[in-house]
Amino acid sequence: MSTWVVVLLACALAYALKLAGYLVPERWVEGERRSRVTTLLPVALLAALVAVQTVVGDGGEVVLDARAAALATAVVLLALRANFLVVVVGAAVVAAALRALGWS
Repeated sequence: MSTWVVVLLACALAYALKLAGYLVPERWVEGERRSRVTTLLPVALLAALVAVQTVVGDGGEVVLDARAAALATAVVLLALRANFLVVVVGAAVVAAALRALGWS
């Protein structure tokens, strides 16, 4: 199977999943508790992805390196209500500086 066939199948699957979301009856997603869950679910999934990508090394072991320091920098800048671009650049600068100093 070529790469393009896989890409087209993935596109079709993504479209079908999106279409299924529109076909879900409204009564399945209405209600205060379900509304809170569906609102916070993307935040929780993104936080889990960031945590795994930050502290998991190549072999699956926990590694604290420049990525953890960059994440800590981003958290501090977000707590200080910095602009998103400042947060991204600040975290990247910290990670690059630590890697340049040999802490990878």
